Amino acid sequence: MPKPKTKEYTNQIYSILENYFGKVSCPLHYTKDYELCIAVILSAQCTDDRVNLVTPALFEKFKTLESFANAKLTDIEKLIFSTGFYKNKSKSIRGFAEKLISDFDSKLPKTIEELTSLPGVGRKTANVILNEIFQISEGVVVDTHVKRLSGVWKLTKEKDPVKIEKDLMKKFDYTHWLNISLYMVFLGRKFCKAHKTECDFCPLNQICPSSLVK
Repeated sequence: MPKPKTKEYTNQIYSILENYFGKVSCPLHYTKDYELCIAVILSAQCTDDRVNLVTPALFEKFKTLESFANAKLTDIEKLIFSTGFYKNKSKSIRGFAEKLISDFDSKLPKTIEELTSLPGVGRKTANVILNEIFQISEGVVVDTHVKRLSGVWKLTKEKDPVKIEKDLMKKFDYTHWLNISLYMVFLGRKFCKAHKTECDFCPLNQICPSSLVK
């Protein structure tokens, strides 16, 4: 197996995954830009599938950003209960709507710094928004799949998401930042799961340093 220290290795990873998965987009469902931000807030410690089950009723109840800003927390809580941490998430969602209206004229900003000034929006959420809405790459989205696979591929020894992101930004070409995290998410869900790996079928089984395929 190769020693994963060079761009040649990460370029190979990207090329294989791009060929396997093709064009990718955020799996969270939304129709308005701000709805994606709310969906990502809900996705903390929750699966995308669960979020996609919850958001149709949530977005039907609250049809505008203003309706979220003026909502009773208990009304939001009832609709997002199954995503977990619903009290904190409801506060973040209402606070996000209030500040987006008051500070940004209801329009999502286009920088990490401005996005992370919004309640409930951390660096991961900001990167998702920049990638998906604006096609801007200021970094790499690090979720649980990306964190796990970064270690599996021996690309980092870090455990902190911000430090992992910095390592990935150094080791992947800038042009790959936009999609690499989604490729990692899809690979993690399909083959390299936390509780079970399916190396025999993984498209990276010939170059992954953790592959069980000999």
